[in-house]
Amino acid sequence: MSSGGGREAVFPTRQSLGAMKSKLKGAQVGHDLLKRKSEALTKRFREITRRIDEAKRKMGRVMQIAAFSLAEVTYATGNNMVGYQVTESVRQAKFRVRTRQENVSGVFLPQFEAWQKEDVGSDFQMTGLGRGGQQVQRCRETYTRAVETLVELASLQTAFVILDEVIKVVNRRVNAIEHVIIPRTENTIKYINSELDELDREEFFRLKKVKGVKERARAEEDAEAAAKQKQRTGGGDSDKENDGQKSSNSNGTEQDQGSKNVLGDDGDEDLIF
Repeated sequence: MSSGGGREAVFPTRQSLGAMKSKLKGAQVGHDLLKRKSEALTKRFREITRRIDEAKRKMGRVMQIAAFSLAEVTYATGNNMVGYQVTESVRQAKFRVRTRQENVSGVFLPQFEAWQKEDVGSDFQMTGLGRGGQQVQRCRETYTRAVETLVELASLQTAFVILDEVIKVVNRRVNAIEHVIIPRTENTIKYINSELDELDREEFFRLKKVKGVKERARAEEDAEAAAKQKQRTGGGDSDKENDGQKSSNSNGTEQDQGSKNVLGDDGDEDLIF
């Protein structure tokens, strides 16, 4: 049995050949599915990357506007106690975040969504009542948009990290199937086919030799039987010839005796004529 590298250690049989063909077909189907999955994830990854870039640009602009709004509030109120007052006056969060999952080719990506609870009242509505109330309200709205943008950016960044890891794993699997599993299986199938062909040739040569031996044995038996038959046929002819010669000799002797002594008086000396 020949040996080679880059194949699986299997015994070359028809059953092993069928198993390897089934494995090769499954590997090819799995490779196609993983390839499509990788393409879908890569497409979504590029889309998320584009949205992250837009969200970061938007976040920069919103935070810039929010910083100017806070500076306006500080200037309008004349003190830096606005942040402290807001923090002390809040008892329950009105701005909240909920999560949901999105299925992208079998990968669940978390989606963060910002929403406001309506039944929660604003405890700092009286902030800036003396002066700067308009600037405080505008600053509040600006920071609300900033938090919404921040939640969107956090959702995109989380999906980005998850997709990055999943795409690496899927690509590794695709490369392993394409460059390791499929070539090893194909080499194994070639090896099994070559071994089975060699066994078929050996079996054909063996049958041919056995047939030749049987034909020679049959020819020898036929020749021996023909010789025995010929010998038996030749022996019967010689016996017939011997019997014919004996019968002819006896007939000639009797004729000679009859011709010599017809009356039977050759040996009688007493007869006088």
